[in-house]
Amino acid sequence: MDAKYCLIPCLVLGVVAGLVQTLGEDLDRPLFGPPGSPVKLLDSDPGLKKAVLFAEERYNLGTNAMHLRRVSRIISASKQLVKGIRYTITAELSNTQCKKSSMLRTCDFYPESHKLKTEVCLFEVWDIPWQGSSTLLRQKCHPAAESSPKETNSVDELVPPTSQALQEQESVKLLGMFKEFMVKYNKGYRTQEEADQRLQIFHQNLKTAEKLQSLDQGSAEYGVTKFSDLTEEEFSSIYLNPLLSQRNLHRPMKPAAPARGPAPDSWDWRDHGAVTSVKNQGMCGSCWAFSVTGNIEGQWFLKNGTLVSLSEQELVDCDKLDNACRGGLPSNAYASIETLGGLETEADYSYTGHKASCDFTSKKVVAYINSSLELSKDEKEIAAWLAENGPVSVALNAFAMQFYKKGVSHPLRIFCNPWMIDHAVLLVGYGERKGIPFWAIKNSWGEDYGEQGYYNLYRGSKLCGINQMGSSAVVN
Repeated sequence: MDAKYCLIPCLVLGVVAGLVQTLGEDLDRPLFGPPGSPVKLLDSDPGLKKAVLFAEERYNLGTNAMHLRRVSRIISASKQLVKGIRYTITAELSNTQCKKSSMLRTCDFYPESHKLKTEVCLFEVWDIPWQGSSTLLRQKCHPAAESSPKETNSVDELVPPTSQALQEQESVKLLGMFKEFMVKYNKGYRTQEEADQRLQIFHQNLKTAEKLQSLDQGSAEYGVTKFSDLTEEEFSSIYLNPLLSQRNLHRPMKPAAPARGPAPDSWDWRDHGAVTSVKNQGMCGSCWAFSVTGNIEGQWFLKNGTLVSLSEQELVDCDKLDNACRGGLPSNAYASIETLGGLETEADYSYTGHKASCDFTSKKVVAYINSSLELSKDEKEIAAWLAENGPVSVALNAFAMQFYKKGVSHPLRIFCNPWMIDHAVLLVGYGERKGIPFWAIKNSWGEDYGEQGYYNLYRGSKLCGINQMGSSAVVN
């Protein structure tokens, strides 16, 4: 093993002890990173009072106890801006003299201490004021210790001392998961400090994946992926393309004529020979190039009967309208291909994942285009056009994709703003799985991502902006 790299053996020493403390602290760290750190709250905070009442209501709805319980003491509380407001509350709940048919707010606690049953609960309440809705993200309760918990002003002190053994157990489990992740994806870190940092990011990302899982409305499974040691900001800057959301930069394209007939119930161009194998853009924001070449591969196949893998590197190096690994737009790429005179094959102009001097040779062109079209934003029309004309270049908000493993992804709209589009992909088909309609999407992050390189997104509600940027080349 290279001595300058700190791999799995380096992680073990000293990690468990540090994690015991961190597990408690992480409960109040940002759920999805910036924009904000937790803010401590006083018991008198109006938003906190509302969140406590909501947590009490949900607690009582989920218990079989005869008598209502209410918060008798708030141990610590904080709030954090996370696409809404997340309240994290640690409180004591005690039983009242009222049965469940009573109004909770008018019920008194038992005056006799021996009749008072108390639990310490951790609640996470996600409030979306502009929608007038609240969601209980987490509830974790255990009987209070015989001695009353001490008062604390720290929002990090959420787990009572009696759970020390549980924390150690969870720390060892986390370390095991991280070691498995490193082996599976061949990860190595240069220093112990970097390894510790990546472990903490991995821990936070597990929490994010758990939240996505608990709130997903489809059949998706989220969890550990090869991107699990990257922060949201790192992932976005390396693999995504923020230029896509800047509508003023898009070149106008001629609108596509509607399909001649209605969309069949399902269609998949992989079954009809129009889709090449999944490729990998690497650590380069060149998704726009892969989306466009995938579309042209399909168009060329449908016109000529031959499926050829075309060069993305040619666009990274020679497209003067786009920014190579720093992002680009499909509309620019089509125009550049027309100007260049066509595309070489992947074999002749192979992908390197970084910009180099243009090495395009017109004599090696194997596919060309005549123009490009912008598709309707109606998903039914997109499906009909796709089934009739071939795979479609599209773009979407990729927030939920970082931890996607399989199934049909249906994140809440608040996590998948349709106007914050940042990733270009290829729509190859559509259908239903167990009654859930979906789009089949060819991604460019390698076959070890998602379902052999594919991402399945719920179809029919314009989710994640999937309908906003449909386009295709024209081959006459």
